[in-house]
Parts: sequence; C-alpha cells; structure tokens
Amino acid sequence: MAQMLYQGHGSYRFVLDDKTVVYVDPFVGDGYDLPADLILVTHEHFDHNQVKKMPHARGCTIIRARDVHPTPGEYLSMDSHGVHITAVQAYNKNHPVNECVGFVLEFDGVRFYASGDTSTTDDMTSGKLKALGIDYAVFPGDGFYNMDVAEASSCAALVGARHSIPVHLVPMSNPDDPSQLFSRKRAKAFQATGRIILAAGETLNLEP
Repeated sequence: MAQMLYQGHGSYRFVLDDKTVVYVDPFVGDGYDLPADLILVTHEHFDHNQVKKMPHARGCTIIRARDVHPTPGEYLSMDSHGVHITAVQAYNKNHPVNECVGFVLEFDGVRFYASGDTSTTDDMTSGKLKALGIDYAVFPGDGFYNMDVAEASSCAALVGARHSIPVHLVPMSNPDDPSQLFSRKRAKAFQATGRIILAAGETLNLEP
C-alpha cells in the first residue's frame, strides 16, 4: 500500500505501490532523498514551493496552483504518473483564493485531501468535498496564517474524511528545525473522527 512520510509543517511525501514518488508542498524536514516523479505545490509561498530540494526523476512533473486553477472559478482535474488530481478551493485572509488550491488525490485505491493553507471554504460547506468520499485529509491549524485548531476541527467534520490529520500547527519561527513547527498539544486539541497525529519524520500506511 502507499505510504505517507510527514516531513513537517505542510510538507509530506507519498511513495505509491509502484514506487512512484510524490511530494506535496516541499519545504522542511528530511526525506528528500528519493527522486521525485511528481511534485504538487498548493501555492507559491516559500514554505510550500521548494521544488529543488529533491532530485527529479526522468520525466518529473511539477503541478502548481496556476496549472489547475488558471482563471477565477476554474478548477481543473488531470492525471499524472498514475495519480488523479482534482483542484479544489483553498483560501483565507493570508491566501488569496485565485492564487491557492487544495488537491484531492486518488492513487492506489485511496482518496487524499491535501488542503494546502486554508480556512473554511465553500467547497467544504457546500458538501462538495464530503461527497467525494475522502479517506485521508490534512488540515492546517496554526491560528495565525491559517485557521485555528477549533475551526480546523469544524472543517474536518464538514469534509467527513475517514481519517483526518492536523498539520501546519505552529507559525514558522525556525525552518531549520521541523520539530519546532509541531505542537502535540495543538494536535491533541484537534478533534475529528479517525484522527491521526503525525510528528515530523513519522510515516503512515494509507489503507484503501
């Protein structure tokens, strides 16, 4: 089954059943040794778009927000390296709606919601995301650049994923130390059905 490595902050990596390597919002932590087949960038803030941190495999594809959200109100789907990618809304006062996306990823029988930096969106409140039957979802909760943990918990209920994971829990102070970007107290305050808490460097098998 596919495996997720949480690198810290908003950065994580997937290794699929066929060994395809996918990075999401690369910036911090370890685990950039595997050559990337696919890199996904939810927005162009420096703590999410460090696409040169890892070696690139032959034919590596980089998909940025503008590739799947080219005009206001237009959110595209595409397939790359065996991953079906659907762009969805991501926004708050620090993240303009026309510059940011979340991704719903489908691979190895799993649907994964990569929220990016966001607060509550219309795609959540309308039931659009819940209707997708998401298996795993991440939600930011630093309470400064993004929503706080209480709002993140409410968003998790709206999305209704089988498992929800709190990420991006502390406003960035020392990017060289991903442990400083994690708060177990804040992670435990996040409430969601099937909650999974991951610290930087921990892995998770993604069960279909």
